[in-house]
Amino acid sequence: MAVPPSSMTLLGIVQHMAEVERNWFQRIFASLDVPPVFGDDNNLGFTLDPDRGLEEVTAAWRKQIARGRELTSEASLDDAGRLPERDAAIVGDAGVSLCWILVHLIEEYARHNGHADLIRERIDGVTGT
Repeated sequence: MAVPPSSMTLLGIVQHMAEVERNWFQRIFASLDVPPVFGDDNNLGFTLDPDRGLEEVTAAWRKQIARGRELTSEASLDDAGRLPERDAAIVGDAGVSLCWILVHLIEEYARHNGHADLIRERIDGVTGT
């Protein structure tokens, strides 16, 4: 068995990525005070709501991507956002450039694509290409 059972789901990953998009582009880069996409009790996005389906979640995710693009369309890769104090202590600086944010998002998507592949493997049993 490649991966033990987990509560992580494909829909939860998409919800999480909507939260990630909102956090990095709206809160960090644009310094906007916006609430979590899926509520205060689900600020990482992974928790599923039985009344929320695939269409609603993917629409929310796409909306966050579109908003991030709006906020960065005129920006330079050198323009910076500000991390909260807690996160700045980990990174070593409160200022993070748009370039840094974009690279971080590539890493985040890659990591969760790997998680999605492991979940898919548990479902269909197919490994490799």
